[in-house]
Amino acid sequence: MTVLTLLAKVYNKGQLRQIEMSLQTTFEDLDAQVQILDKPVNQWVKVKVTGEDEGIAKSYITKQIGVCPNSLDEVSVNTELKSYIQKIDNTAGELIVDVGILEPKPVYAHIPLTTLKTQLLEEKEESLKKITELFALSVNLPVSIKVKKVHTTENIIEAEFAPVQIEMFKNWQKSLLDRLIILGTTTDEVTSTLERTRLNRDVINTEAIGLFEQVLTCKLGTDATGLIPRIGRYMRNTQILVFNPKNFNT
Repeated sequence: MTVLTLLAKVYNKGQLRQIEMSLQTTFEDLDAQVQILDKPVNQWVKVKVTGEDEGIAKSYITKQIGVCPNSLDEVSVNTELKSYIQKIDNTAGELIVDVGILEPKPVYAHIPLTTLKTQLLEEKEESLKKITELFALSVNLPVSIKVKKVHTTENIIEAEFAPVQIEMFKNWQKSLLDRLIILGTTTDEVTSTLERTRLNRDVINTEAIGLFEQVLTCKLGTDATGLIPRIGRYMRNTQILVFNPKNFNT
């Protein structure tokens, strides 16, 4: 038996069932059974894999979905982790990021404001609130981080954004195209909504940054904010964020 914490957070029970059915279908020709375990902790999905082919199933899940570390002992300096923003702490001046380690209790990574200013704004003086607005940082947003220090006794991690995350933000800024970030839905659901509203004419492409998190790149001249009412009408249980590169010139 293998127990894995999938690199995916869910927003409702239907998505839990969706993951379970998808994995069961994937492994229906193998001697591998996949079962969702317990209620999600911090929205993370834990699965139990059993059967003669559990090794094959584990490798597939690790490669196609990704898995979280089992413990803080598996994390070392310079490790890069796909994580989710857990909290924006304006009082302490830091981002708190959930790395998916759940036992014996959840482990969080902390990215201080000074680090964010250095990485994102070349040390330009801005508040945490302003930075989160500029870069559309929000609770439940998937982000890639790099570990700077591990504090085993305190059960916390000091971190910064990973190079791949910084590169993504830079590319978004350079493109001059608005983006909508939709948290809590699948690529198929977004595609269906765009077709239904005929907004696919205003969107260049849809990119999955997580199992239930999507980024829509708008065509040049399209105002992402203006699309929210039309999309939100059909996606009421999602969170929609806007990345507007023009805001960096104000």
